[in-house]
Amino acid sequence: MVPNKEFLKQPKMFWAYVRTLSQQLGYTVRGKGQIKVPTLSEMKTGLLALGLDASKVAARNDSPTPLGNELLKYFEYRALVLNTNVRTQLMNAAEAEKLYIKLRAEAVHDCPLPMNKQSGDKAKPSYFTGIINMLIADGVGGVGCNYAPMSLTTVTRKGAAVRTLSRRVDGAFPGVVNPIAVWEIKEYYYTTTFGSRIADGVYETLVDGMELEELYEKEGIEIKHYLMVDAYETWWEKGRSYLCRLVDMLHMRYVDEVLFGLLYT
Repeated sequence: MVPNKEFLKQPKMFWAYVRTLSQQLGYTVRGKGQIKVPTLSEMKTGLLALGLDASKVAARNDSPTPLGNELLKYFEYRALVLNTNVRTQLMNAAEAEKLYIKLRAEAVHDCPLPMNKQSGDKAKPSYFTGIINMLIADGVGGVGCNYAPMSLTTVTRKGAAVRTLSRRVDGAFPGVVNPIAVWEIKEYYYTTTFGSRIADGVYETLVDGMELEELYEKEGIEIKHYLMVDAYETWWEKGRSYLCRLVDMLHMRYVDEVLFGLLYT
């Protein structure tokens, strides 16, 4: 999923309203399994409940202000893309295994195919990571790529360190020193509860994105930042609100693209 250009130039204040209203009104329609699209009346009520000025989104005749109109369009877009496109892309473990086996039989170039960190019956290949690695290896023709960096990403200029990111990413091309692109993978096929681990994964991606944004704004150095997520039961059935946050982050340009589940058919 790439960002919708219509929402890329929104100021930080716009996203403050998106987050505030989403938190106050809820991200989902309770009991329906759908992403919520708040009405103008609901937005107005929500802001008043928080002690905020509702006239920022609704005029006296209850028509939307320019800000209110943009918020209505964004909430509608976010719900549409998640309810229709993203939901059908997310795979369960069996579907991911099937695709993994198919790609492994077709793969041209060698790449790491790691195991997950589960034990017992849940000890399996990291299907989504393996799928991504195989697609990247074939895509770049087998040239150098760091599929599992064990050190922090560093940017240099004329022999001097310019920036070093706070945490290790899941992959970097061609390597962790002066990469063209970095990516993070969040696959949770065997997660039984939706807890702090998934929330931490989202916020870690946000931190990386903010550091890369600062690098570009202050130094003019751009590194593409990709996020790849999968597991239908975890992300859709338990974590739809976090999918909304990922779409928000995408349009705030903290990630350049979010890839959901089924990457190859």
